[in-house]
Amino acid sequence: MFKFKYLSYIIIKGGFVLVNNKVISFPELDGKQALSLVGIHDKNLNVLSECFGKKIFFRNNEFIINDVEEEIAQQIEEVLMALYEVVKKNQSVSERDVLYAYRLVSKSEKVDFDNLNNKIIGRTLTGKIIAPKTKGQLNFVNAMEKYDVVLSIGPAGTGKTYLAVIQAVSMLKKGLVKRIVLTRPAVEAGENLGFLPGDLKEKVDPYLTPLYDSLYDMLGVEQTEKLIEKKTIEIAPLAYMRGRTLEDAFVILDEAQNTTTSQMKMFLTRLGFNSKMVITGDITQIDLNHGSKSGLIEASNVLKDVEEIKILYLTADDVVRHPLVQKIIESYEKSSIENNKKVREIKEKFIV
Repeated sequence: MFKFKYLSYIIIKGGFVLVNNKVISFPELDGKQALSLVGIHDKNLNVLSECFGKKIFFRNNEFIINDVEEEIAQQIEEVLMALYEVVKKNQSVSERDVLYAYRLVSKSEKVDFDNLNNKIIGRTLTGKIIAPKTKGQLNFVNAMEKYDVVLSIGPAGTGKTYLAVIQAVSMLKKGLVKRIVLTRPAVEAGENLGFLPGDLKEKVDPYLTPLYDSLYDMLGVEQTEKLIEKKTIEIAPLAYMRGRTLEDAFVILDEAQNTTTSQMKMFLTRLGFNSKMVITGDITQIDLNHGSKSGLIEASNVLKDVEEIKILYLTADDVVRHPLVQKIIESYEKSSIENNKKVREIKEKFIV
């Protein structure tokens, strides 16, 4: 239960009379829930204040908003109510949850964490629940369950690789697949790894760190290494997939934007019975030689009408890393749009 009310007093500041101060009250909040809602050292509260550009204070289970217009006050109320529903179930609220709720509310979209929190796809080694954090991530998880081949395209920080690995480990634990195959194009080494020291695993490891991080989260280092030794988890460069048929496996191709057309076609045709393939990549970070076409971009166009294949596009709204990452992505996207517009204008000037 919460209460929303206007403050009747007036604040004199710098010669101006500020009115429209409002209070949103949550009388049933206990101490633990209040701490989760506002965050340690008021981190969540500070993020909320920064998002809306308003001073927001929390005292005695009341959020006090200074000098706020009615529309903004209603939006802040929507965000707080959505977050309140989370802490009511004794679940924690993070800064990214505050940001995500703000993004949805600012677009007049409904904030519903229930659908996200109810979709548990795994647990970390310490027992922490792993669930989608955004609608885009939820769609990605649902697609991995439903389709044998999924292409997930989106910027850094959207959880593409992490969720794919977690889904793979979950299916392995349930006995739905017999092994996990992780691969990635080693563009920096030109797929020619022979000159590097060590065995195959040691040569490829530097390119697969994000995949290992996800495995360690869910299995721990020791268990991960045991499964690799038993070949239950296989690490291999993309070039080593040629000529194979991968059955009873969950296969993940990471950094797929750096595949060539022939590599992507080769990989896709490795699909065997009772297997799943998840292909992830960020088409804004292509490291191929100039003039080379990205296999991921071409595949997303060629396969868009194949009903059995799901192609998803995640956006900056699905970024779950540091808040600054989202701002960086949005700035680059804006710059790219502006540059493309300038190029079109220049071309139009020279069209006779």
